[in-house]
Amino acid sequence: MDTGALARRIKDKGIELGLGAVGIASVAPSEHAAFLGDWLKRGFAGGMGWMGRTAEARVDPGRRFPWVRAAVVAAVPYLPYQDDRHAQAGLVGHVARYAAGRDYHRVLGARLAALARFIAAEAPGARTRVYADTGPVLERELAARAGLGWFGKNTNLIGPRGNSWLLLGEVLTDLDLPPDDPVADRCGSCTACLDACPTGAIPGPYLVDSTRCISYLTIELRGQIPTEKRADLGDWIFGCDICQEVCPWNRKTGPVEDEAFRPGPHLEGRTLADLVRLDDASFKGEFRPAALERPRRRGLVRNALIVAANTKDEQALVAAAEKLADPDPVVRGAAAWALGRAGGGTARRALERARAREEDPAVREEIEAAITA
Repeated sequence: MDTGALARRIKDKGIELGLGAVGIASVAPSEHAAFLGDWLKRGFAGGMGWMGRTAEARVDPGRRFPWVRAAVVAAVPYLPYQDDRHAQAGLVGHVARYAAGRDYHRVLGARLAALARFIAAEAPGARTRVYADTGPVLERELAARAGLGWFGKNTNLIGPRGNSWLLLGEVLTDLDLPPDDPVADRCGSCTACLDACPTGAIPGPYLVDSTRCISYLTIELRGQIPTEKRADLGDWIFGCDICQEVCPWNRKTGPVEDEAFRPGPHLEGRTLADLVRLDDASFKGEFRPAALERPRRRGLVRNALIVAANTKDEQALVAAAEKLADPDPVVRGAAAWALGRAGGGTARRALERARAREEDPAVREEIEAAITA
């Protein structure tokens, strides 16, 4: 079998399937194993315990898949709009651009699965495994090995001609496909991403402290966001794009035409107050096909309440008073904090009524602090 010719056909098919740029990577053990171990020991993973539990498999894919010989890696551009972060009509707050459209896990997963079927047809008997940000692999390192870009100082992959607005996925295979050549780091002396991060979550080049990152706080953190970090969210409801917005390599990147990543109905015409008022039925019915499902209803409403206070959104703060009776204690606590920040007699009376009936100690503490704020 001419594996070089097969690799070219696979890459061409990947592009045809909408996978952007496609390259082949070696699956040798990671060169960054020691860095990952130190990052975990320093607590930078926060509550993402799965990072530690799967660390060995991440740094050496062969531990989990002894048969794997190569990775077919895709880097898919997703930028839905460039300058207007308020593209969603009426929504007073920001959502990371990758969440504007359909859930990228499903979109990439389906396209990668189609590529895996193509590989099976081209090489009968070949084994494959598909991941789209869904498995224990170091996708950015595989992408860099495949020549799809270099690690930026904000730890995002930056494509060979610029553009870090990329989603990554891969097809692991037992085929001995020839790897592509990596590209050189071109960040130079630039520190724009470090300087712009509002929470200091990039304490040094190529290093992110997740516990200070707005994306982690709004998406991965399952409980209450620490009080001292709530104002840091600013008006970010879900995720954060600041370190990519300031990257000089993204200045000339234009919006993609891929309909999967264009703003969808889950955001069109939705106000911040609408997000505050989300109940379980609405959340499940409207957000299941979107990446905004990740923090679950409690996280999304919690974030919206914090943003309502930070932006002084009057309609959302009216809705916050209703959330003092929400069935979820995390939502009730966030509502209390938001009303405490809002101040005023109406907010205080709502908080006092909630204090009289609240039985959860943590929420009572939030209410007390809000009343005395």
